[in-house]
Parts: sequence; structure tokens; C-alpha cells
Amino acid sequence: MAEGILAPPGAHPDAAARRPGRGRGWRREAGRLLEVVALVGLVVTQPLLDVLGRSPDFFLFHRATRADVLLLVALVAIVPTVPFALLGLLGLAAGRVVRAGLHTFVVGLLLAALAVQAGRHGTPLRGVPLLLAAGVVGVAGAAAHRRWRALGRVLRVAAVGPVLFVGLFLFASPASAVVLPRDHGGAAGVAGAGAHPPVVMIVLDELPLVSLLGPDGRIDASRYPHFAELAAGSTWYRDATGVSGWTPYALPAMLTGRYPAQGVAPHYSQYPDNLFTALGGLYQIKAEESITRLCPPSRCEQPASPEQGLGVLVRESGKLLRQVSAPVDSQVDPENSYRELTRAEAGLDAAEPVPDDPKFRWDTLDDNQPARFTSFLAGLRPSSRPTLHFLHLLMPHSPWAYLPSGAHYIAPEDLPNDGAGWVDLARQRHLAQLGYTDRLIGETLRTLRATGLYDQALVLVTADHGVSFLKDWQGRGMDAINHAADQVAWVPMFVKEPGQRTGRVDDRNWEHVDLLPTILDETHVRVPWRMDGRSAQQSPRGRADKRFYDRPGQPVTITGGVPSAPAAPAPDPLVGARVGERPVGGTATVANLDAFRAVDPAHGELPALVWGTVPASVPDGTKLAVAVNGTVGAVVSVVPPDQGGRRFAALLADDRLFAAGANRLDIYRVDVDGSLHQVTLS
Repeated sequence: MAEGILAPPGAHPDAAARRPGRGRGWRREAGRLLEVVALVGLVVTQPLLDVLGRSPDFFLFHRATRADVLLLVALVAIVPTVPFALLGLLGLAAGRVVRAGLHTFVVGLLLAALAVQAGRHGTPLRGVPLLLAAGVVGVAGAAAHRRWRALGRVLRVAAVGPVLFVGLFLFASPASAVVLPRDHGGAAGVAGAGAHPPVVMIVLDELPLVSLLGPDGRIDASRYPHFAELAAGSTWYRDATGVSGWTPYALPAMLTGRYPAQGVAPHYSQYPDNLFTALGGLYQIKAEESITRLCPPSRCEQPASPEQGLGVLVRESGKLLRQVSAPVDSQVDPENSYRELTRAEAGLDAAEPVPDDPKFRWDTLDDNQPARFTSFLAGLRPSSRPTLHFLHLLMPHSPWAYLPSGAHYIAPEDLPNDGAGWVDLARQRHLAQLGYTDRLIGETLRTLRATGLYDQALVLVTADHGVSFLKDWQGRGMDAINHAADQVAWVPMFVKEPGQRTGRVDDRNWEHVDLLPTILDETHVRVPWRMDGRSAQQSPRGRADKRFYDRPGQPVTITGGVPSAPAAPAPDPLVGARVGERPVGGTATVANLDAFRAVDPAHGELPALVWGTVPASVPDGTKLAVAVNGTVGAVVSVVPPDQGGRRFAALLADDRLFAAGANRLDIYRVDVDGSLHQVTLS
């Protein structure tokens, strides 16, 4: 009778007894899933959304729509948990014991991954030692989780974490302005008495003034003829400095006339009063921005970029996650991955016919012209309405991939930029790309003259910040500022007034907050907001020191005056020498040796960077001469292996070394007495 009361008619007598156990089983599985959600949130969701939330320029550069960003956030918050959930379902089929053991393993694995991130930030351990320590933490954590239920309860409560991380990203991070923009309506400038000339403004990126200078303190006309040409017809503010080493802070300061005060997105909703809103009531705006969106839709529409869409965001976010979770030091800065699409990649037609210039042997190199630059050139035409032509070009910003001729070369993404030998290579690659940037400046000047805009326009060419190539202090952060401020803060600043024909040098204390006040005075426009900058038409500021912001609202003072060019290393006498068969003495592995077997210069690609390794028995400091088709193109030293095991890399910057078809690459060991021994390559 008791069984009849507990079970419905026709039910198996054991059904009621099984139902509570089954319910407990699903509750147990739900609890396990919550534990995994909590750990995945700490290992993946939080660190990735933290980096992306502090990098609104990541979304601006890729022209992400609101839907793109929301889908990416959903993927980051949900998808990493799915494989573990599926693994749990498979474990269920194998029985309770296997399922329990599998969950313990997953918990230990995720705790170890969390320990890698915590250990990298809180301990000196790196690489294999950090992985071993994290493994111990994972094993201990898994054992504790299996023994004490309290740990599981804590993790289940922590499963709310991903929701909180998403909320912070969407509503409290700097990137929230990109996802949920609020147009505060910037104040338009008021036209004053006087002419309103066309304005042509180019902002280059990561360009120290010292990179342009020759030993005499002037622009090195032999290496950078077009920058020298620009200086010869404009006012060069030689003591000009940027206000920050980070573009999302530096560029808004330039275009608002105000020092960085808060870490907000470089977006019109956060900086409603800027150059574009000031001139937009009077001027037509043609703006090619890169990692900012300071021009509101009411003033100008940004052109679409092929480097956009959810697929690109997912791909680049995956790269960031690898950096965040790696057991080695890595500067997790999305800006390091930004590069300009070429005209060919973007499918754009050339803005102008290729000039007949013997220095550039292949017409198709014009395909390597940055797409943003091509669009900018195409818009440089006279107009009946005053026009602002604005271009922020990520050149010669890293990644460095161009020779002065415009030929493109491939380089490993993880090639070091600092340390013995590597920082010298980084500077060589930077200078080579600067040579190509000089070519782009020449194209601009030629186009301005051909269209008649040159004499009419106010032309401004500058850079937002520099970068240090001082060994052990490479980069743009405060360490670089403290040791090499002359390379990070001082930048080129050229202003050609309408009708100006002769150049002059002005050594006033120029800071980049002076840029907007100067433009407004030159265009006879008044604005109703306060600016920190001082127009070049006013008397120079009294103080000689500079304000620099590694972080918004926290100025540091730097001094130094007009910098001098760093001493250039004397060229090795072997460079340019013809070499032939020599005695064999050693071996080397060249990673991109296959690239020399079928070179096609007509497509603008050259294997101009050579990298590889040598046996451990070869001492550091050993010199290697790298030759192409019998001519030495570079001499480099063997260094300790980097994270990829590479012990040497050489830039072959002279494209005349290469020929179409098969090219011969030879490497020679240079002995102390200068004799050469040919190295067998593999």
C-alpha cells in the first residue's frame, strides 16, 4: 500500500526512488558548470575584456560597429566555456567516477592557467619555471577542490563574475564610449575677419625628430630629401614635443588644444570640442582618421575599411589572449598590431600616375602605397568651399615592413625590439620605413603643387609622438621617457603658411597643445572653449620645460631643448663588397631560405630580412656577413637566443641586391683578423 501511495498507477516501483537521485545529479552538473564558468571568466573573460576595455582605439581602428562589439563580447564571455561543457557531457557517458575525475582535472588546469597570469604579475618567475610553479598550484588546487566542498561553493558564487566583467566593459570602461556613444554636440567655431585658406594636415605616427636629423642638426637631405624639401619652404618648430607617448591621448590633445585629463576613448562623444567641430561649420571636412573617431558623423563620414568586421576582431582578440596568458613578459598593447592596409589589399586605384623616378624601379611598388594615403591624395583638389584635408597615417609606426623603395618584406611577429643586437635592428628597420614615409611626403608635395593647392593652403606635417631605440629602454613608456626623452617626446613640426616660399626655423617651446590654437589663428576662426595651448602667432611661452603625460591627469616635467641626432654607427667596410667562394667554416639555419629561390620584385615583395640561428658553440659577438648574389648587404653579430631561438637577423635594405628569379644567399663568419669563412646554410 505504501508503494501505491508514493507512485502513480502503472509506474515502476523504483521510479520514485530514482527521481531524487537524478535531480541531485543534474544539480551537481549545474554546479560543476558554474565552477567552470567562474574559472573561465577569471582566465579568459576578465583579462581580455580588461585589455579591450582600456583600448577603445582597437575598435576604432577596425571600424567596429556596435553589433560587432556586442557579438565579440558575447563570444568572449560564452564560447570559452563551451568546450569544457561538452567535455563534461562526454564524461557523463563514461560514468560518475570518470566524470568526477574529469571535472577535477579541468578545475586544476584552469587554476594552473590562472596561476600563470598571477605569477607573471606578482613574481619574478617566467617561462618554464613559471609553468612548473603554475602546475604545482593547479595540482594543489585540484586536490583541495576534491577534498573541501567550500572551494566549490566559492567558485559557484563567483560564476557571476563574467556578467560583472561584461557590465564593466559596456558601461564603465573607456571602450563603452564606442559601444554606447553619446553625442554631446561640440561647439562650432565662429568665422572671423580674414581669409579662410584650405588646410592640409598630415599626422605621422611614432616618428622621433632625431630620426630625421643629420650630424649638422638639420634634416638629412641625402636620406630624406622630401622632408628636407618641406623644411625648405615652411616654418620648422624645432623644439616641438608631443604631450604623450600613446596616440589615444596624444592625438586628442593635439586636436583639442588641451592636455590629457582623463583616460577616455579618442571619440567625438568624449572630446566634443575639437578641430573638426571647430572648423566644421565653415569648412568642408575630408578626414582620414586611423585609431580615433574625433570627427562626428554630423561633420564627416569616415570611409569604410576592409580591415573591419567581427572576423578581424576575433582574430586580433585571439592574439591578445595569447599575449595575456603567456608565461613570458609581453607588452599587451593592441596598437602594436595596427598596420596600414596597402592600396592593393584595399582594392583602390592609384590616386595619381606613378612618377618617373629612377630610384623606384618597379611601377607596381605603388600597390604598396597605404590605402588611407591613396584616398587622402585623391581628395587633394581645390574647392570653392574652404576644406580641411586631414590624414593620420600609421607611418613609420611599427610593424616595420617596408624598405625605402617601398618594397615590402616579411618579418616574424615575435622578433624582439630590445636587447643586444635586436634594438639596433629595430632602429634600422624603423629608419628604412621612414625612408618610405619620406617618399609619401614627396608624393603629397607633388600632388599639392600639381593641383595648385600648395601656394593656397596652410600645410602642417607632424607626428603625435616618437619612440626610443636606446638599449634596455626601447619603447614609449615612462622608462623610455626617463632615459631617452629626446627620442620619445621631440617630434617634427612643419607649418607652411599660405603663400610661404622660404623656410625658417623657430625654436620657441612648442608643445602639441599649441597645434589647434595655431590652426584657428591661421584660418581666422574663434572658438568658445578654453585651450591649454598657445598659438604660434602669440609670443612664446615663458617656461622652457615640457609637460608630458604617460597617464592622463598625471603630468611629468621633462627638459632638454632641441635634441641632437644620436651618433650613427660607422658602416662596416664589408657592406657593398663583392665576395665569392671562401673556406667553409661552420653551419647556420636560415628560417626563410626558401624565399630566395623564387624572388619576384615586380610584385613589390623581397626577402629583405634574414633571420635564423647558429650552433650553440658559436660565441656571442661573432660577426656574420650576409650576402645576396655575391654582394654583402649587412654585417651583424651573433647574440644570445631570443624566445624563438633566433641568434641573428639582418636587414638587407638595398633592393638592388635582388634580382628576379632564384637569388643566392650566402653567410660568412668574419674572423677577428677580417678573414671570411663561408657558412653552410640549411
